[in-house]
Amino acid sequence: MEPAFKPKITPIDRIQENLVARVERRALNWLCARLPRRVSPDMLTAFGMLGALMVFTGYVGSNADRDWLWLSVAGYVVHWFGDSLDGSLARFRKIERPRYGYFLDHSCDGLATTLLVAGIGFSPYVQLEVALVALAGYLLMSIHAFLSVRVLGELRLSYLNAGPTELRLLLIALTLTMYAVGREHPIAWGLNGFDLFVGAVGLLLIALFVIQTLQVARRLAVEEPPLN
Repeated sequence: MEPAFKPKITPIDRIQENLVARVERRALNWLCARLPRRVSPDMLTAFGMLGALMVFTGYVGSNADRDWLWLSVAGYVVHWFGDSLDGSLARFRKIERPRYGYFLDHSCDGLATTLLVAGIGFSPYVQLEVALVALAGYLLMSIHAFLSVRVLGELRLSYLNAGPTELRLLLIALTLTMYAVGREHPIAWGLNGFDLFVGAVGLLLIALFVIQTLQVARRLAVEEPPLN
């Protein structure tokens, strides 16, 4: 039975210019060709969420023992595998469900990112308030990407030559540094080195959101001039 309402689906131009995009694409295609048929995109999405939960648990557990940080590192790898492969596998097998996939994937992305960054804030290395600034910056950039799909038909997956994979690599490096250095003493304004780094990343994302918003607004103003 056909649904009573079926909205028109317009093609989305995926823009991905991050540093490891080509290498990552070859790796994903290789994996897609070798995954068992019983593995579905939805299973990979769930696997990615499991990875995010592992990251969160590892950071929280590091309050008791820093060895828990290894669970977070492993969680980033699991999250990359599931989050990067779910859509890739659907496109590889030509079984895409555009509206369902778009909605589910980005809903899970928002929840996973909240788990990752909140976990950092619940660790003994970064203050929660600082981590929430970084979370706000990431979610603002996500909002910009979703709005761009609506008004431009573009889904930009990278900014400043960096995308989700580079961000995961950065967070893995941060986590390994936490393990090696341990808890730091405040440097300025009651913040330690980890606080300053995470806060700077958050402020950079917020600034990038403002800049991108202004650029798109100017572009749309030219494409849609006033009627009078």
